[in-house]
Amino acid sequence: MFLPTTREEMESLGWKELDVILVTGDAYVDHPSFGVALIGQLLLSKGYKVGVIAQPDWRTEKDITRLGRPRLFFGVTSGNVDSMVANYTASKKRRKTDDYTPSGKFGKRPDRATIVYSNLIRHFFSGVPIVLGGIEASLRRFAHYDWWQDIVRKSVLVDSKADLLVYGMGERAILEIARILSETGDIEKCKRVPGVVWWTSKKPKNGIELPSYDEINEIPEKYAEALRLQTWYTDSYRNTILYQRQDTRYVVQNPPFPPLSQKDLDYLYLLPFEREVHPFYRKMGRVKSIETVKFSITAVRGCFGSCSFCAITQHQTTHVVSRSKGSILEEVKVLTKREDFKGVITDVGGPTANLYGSRCLVREAKGQCQKFCLYPHVCGGNKPNHNEFIDLLESIKKLPKVKNVFISSGIRHDFVLAEKDPNIFLKELVKYTPGQLKLAPEHAHPKVLSLMRKPPVELFLEFKRRFEHFARKQMKKKYVIGYFMVGHPGEGLKENNYLREFILKHLGYFPQQIQIFTPTPGTVSTAMYYSGIDPFTGERVHVERSLRVRNKMKENVLIKFKKRREKK
Repeated sequence: MFLPTTREEMESLGWKELDVILVTGDAYVDHPSFGVALIGQLLLSKGYKVGVIAQPDWRTEKDITRLGRPRLFFGVTSGNVDSMVANYTASKKRRKTDDYTPSGKFGKRPDRATIVYSNLIRHFFSGVPIVLGGIEASLRRFAHYDWWQDIVRKSVLVDSKADLLVYGMGERAILEIARILSETGDIEKCKRVPGVVWWTSKKPKNGIELPSYDEINEIPEKYAEALRLQTWYTDSYRNTILYQRQDTRYVVQNPPFPPLSQKDLDYLYLLPFEREVHPFYRKMGRVKSIETVKFSITAVRGCFGSCSFCAITQHQTTHVVSRSKGSILEEVKVLTKREDFKGVITDVGGPTANLYGSRCLVREAKGQCQKFCLYPHVCGGNKPNHNEFIDLLESIKKLPKVKNVFISSGIRHDFVLAEKDPNIFLKELVKYTPGQLKLAPEHAHPKVLSLMRKPPVELFLEFKRRFEHFARKQMKKKYVIGYFMVGHPGEGLKENNYLREFILKHLGYFPQQIQIFTPTPGTVSTAMYYSGIDPFTGERVHVERSLRVRNKMKENVLIKFKKRREKK
């Protein structure tokens, strides 16, 4: 069932009061790809009465008060994306549309939505606990560089005046907070929960102290140090408290919960989601973001790729957990029963689809090593084997009503090529690719790739060659398309020209996807951008901060292709 969004919907369920109200910057879509739906349905399955206020008008009390006062707490998130990323382009220009809003209408999500919503709630519901969660809160949990203002900001927990912040994929933490508040009503006891960030005026007796807010403000290199410590010690196996002084207070991060087990993940994704936009929001127009994921399957969570510019390492961790084959097949059966199912499963994946079924015994026993799993090469602790993934895809395709199964999530081509016989998977991959296989080599210059923690571009070319060879043998017109990034730390004019010449020489097509690097909170690349050093090596890094030059870098890569088109 849909979670209620109005008083009338509450009353139709016989509910006079809600236990938890979730406030989000997205329209309410009851699909497991949306964090609010995932958390809301999980709480509902455990007996809690949950409601949703999506995209409230923060200028009035009308929306935020319509469900009344929750018995336990308000849960606040900016939505599936950071609100600043949702609202601004890589050139700091206001976007014109929002895919998470009905009819794509822009302006329904405020800047720094987590702070705005929390302050709104505090104004009208004094004394009710506020718990922050989602990507925006998770990656802004400590002092962080804010590119949009070009300043270091304090923890979003401090700025929002919320009570707690749940970081990462917070299912276990949220359930524990709900249990404690239901039994005791004491928010102070929730500060012992793993996976939670809280603040105190007293310096913690145990744990690792990160460079303070003032230090990071005055000495940018201290930000790189703080990020490095966060990356290595935010691991349930290390069981380490991290804390950071911010003015007269300390922001404290408890050790995380262990990742969900396969059994827990199976339970979560088989909850009875409607897989639709809630009628309250649907009547305002179509929500574009549901269209690409409506018939997709989350098969795996976590990623040990550790790309510098990616937030997954900080949010979902490097610990990969795969759902069971039986659970995934059961979810596909649910999808095939829908009237609007056209026979196509659009994606079976996760952050990186082909990590499904992969394991590292060292990581599972002792936690993440203080080295990278796939950089500068695939670690010997990972034994790439795609047989389990191939078997899963074949089993899905054999189900009644399923005509096609595709992989649209990311693929780590270096992980494929590290397998004993990569051609086995490559032959199968052709069958499950919808015309174009989109890969992200990101750049071509060795120095930039090393800072990105991405594999040498030669591996991309080798993967492309093999894939397209097998596509031709199967008489299928399928190709590998590369995604690239400019403006990343380490790239100057020389490296930018190198990328342009690489594309001209080896690809020979007009690149559809060249994005400009955006320094988002919590990533290694952002620490490089602000500090000018690599957090893990201490190496000085060239950083291009001019918006004009960064835009020119993109234009430089595209210009020869544009001239070719004009000649034609």
